[in-house]
Amino acid sequence: MWYNKVVKDLSNVSDAIEFFNGELLVARTEVSLTGGIEYASSSLPGHMEYRFSQLQEIEAILEYLNIALRRERAQTLRKFMEHYNREMSSREAEKWVDGEDDIVTMSELINEVALVRNKYLGIIKSLEIKAFQINNITKLKVVGLDDAEIGFTKR
Repeated sequence: MWYNKVVKDLSNVSDAIEFFNGELLVARTEVSLTGGIEYASSSLPGHMEYRFSQLQEIEAILEYLNIALRRERAQTLRKFMEHYNREMSSREAEKWVDGEDDIVTMSELINEVALVRNKYLGIIKSLEIKAFQINNITKLKVVGLDDAEIGFTKR
């Protein structure tokens, strides 16, 4: 959904970031392990699939932005190499390109999307750990230790 909007118009990236950040708030509630084990166990695959597909969409947006950045850098570099009044090395021109406003703005946008992606990677990892814990709790119930508690003593 958001990928197609971003491809059509890059100004939609900020709306996509806002949407995915809002979804992160909901996703954090899905990570908690409360209530019945049966419900948690049965709802986990759906949560995992939905959040993983969102992560894939964010990855696609990020890759599209990286492609757009490379295209913009190439055009700007060509402009410097062909139309600048004095002779400059390609390394010198690359340094000038990295300071251009359009390039800096695109790099900052990529950084924001990468931050959202990294947060989604954390959610995916948390859902994996939740599945592991559900498995452990189920095994404890099978052997009859469903009311076991962990106690810590003060030293």
